[in-house]
Amino acid sequence: QVQLVESGGGLVQAGGSLRLSCAASGRTFSYNGMGWFRQAPGKERKFVATITWSGAGIAYADSVKGRFTISRDSAKNTVYLQMNSLKPEDTAVYYCAGNRGAGLGLEADKYNYWGQGTQVTVSS
Repeated sequence: QVQLVESGGGLVQAGGSLRLSCAASGRTFSYNGMGWFRQAPGKERKFVATITWSGAGIAYADSVKGRFTISRDSAKNTVYLQMNSLKPEDTAVYYCAGNRGAGLGLEADKYNYWGQGTQVTVSS
């Protein structure tokens, strides 16, 4: 059974940092692009960041550029999202996703594997 399990969420004050991890099991994602999305209460799921299979290609949503960093450790079958200078508007459930292909994926329909999500709450 393929699973993506996120961890590292929590409650943090504005300006603080969190590091999310997404550990994959059941198959390797070493040759797949990976992504992070988030969904705030009452809103649709939105793209946050994506990384290619090799890590050479990365893209971010404009709202997180310069504050968030996506990375991966293929040996550990894990992808990370370092979040700095957090703002209250970053509050959401954050989802890790595995791309069908090896490249970047800015749209949710590029992904066929999803984690269960981890809550990030940023207080003002």
